[in-house]
Amino acid sequence: MAPVPIELLPFLPMTAPIRITLLPGDGIGPEIMSVAVAVLKQVGEQQNLTFEFTEALIGGAAIDVTGSPLPEETLTTCRQSDAVLLASIGGYKWDALPRAQRPETGLLGLRAGLGLFANLRPATILPQLLSASSLKPEVVEGVDIMVVRELTGGIYFGEPKGIFEAAGGKKRSVSTMVYNSDEIDRIGRVAFETAKKRQGRLCSVDKANVLEVSQLWRDRISALSADYTDVDLSHLYVDNAAMQLVRAPKQFDTIVTGNLFGDILSDAAAMLTGSIGMLPSASLGESGPGVFEPVHG
Repeated sequence: MAPVPIELLPFLPMTAPIRITLLPGDGIGPEIMSVAVAVLKQVGEQQNLTFEFTEALIGGAAIDVTGSPLPEETLTTCRQSDAVLLASIGGYKWDALPRAQRPETGLLGLRAGLGLFANLRPATILPQLLSASSLKPEVVEGVDIMVVRELTGGIYFGEPKGIFEAAGGKKRSVSTMVYNSDEIDRIGRVAFETAKKRQGRLCSVDKANVLEVSQLWRDRISALSADYTDVDLSHLYVDNAAMQLVRAPKQFDTIVTGNLFGDILSDAAAMLTGSIGMLPSASLGESGPGVFEPVHG
């Protein structure tokens, strides 16, 4: 079955079973997964959809069995599916392992292996959770934000990186934030298309006053706006964006930003709603299966 295009997020009616790879992961993950599968089955009955589930290992559970946080068998199974459902990974048990062997490395490998460059993180407050927010009800009531985060570039994947021996017996650590124009353009288009389906407002977040990589980001996003005259584009530096999320979150509709900034801001936006554990996530590529998380945290 051909993959669903990135712009078509809802499931389409299908006659063949939808093949879903389940990645329960660690900690509360198996409990989350069992409930998510039960909900999917209910949706299937109502929409005349059938699902074919295959379970695979990732994270700490995979390390315990195979020694790898992302076994090749798991990645192959995911590639052969129509969608991937991921619960949670990681825990104190594996925190002392070398970086390359930790559960989080498996998550990065899954994103890279499936080409999942676009992460969509909604932050919508539910009336039932209004009192759970740490901010005043009048500040957060009605919050409806979509964070579009670039997921396979930036400082998490840039080279060189590592901890090296330096002169005088000192150590030197390096992490490289790097983006090329193609990477920025493709996430930018996803963000503009997403904003078109919402309130037509897009805020691009960067640190262009300090970082050259952010200057290119701002230049490319600004250039793309010529193709989306029906979307109101604005720019914020990441420190100001973090402040504005807490000060007046309802000013935001759709936010687009890079990998590191998106990691931080999407969690901050989620906590406006009272609980990061109540909000889902979708990680999508240009083709092949996406990874969907029924909750986040």
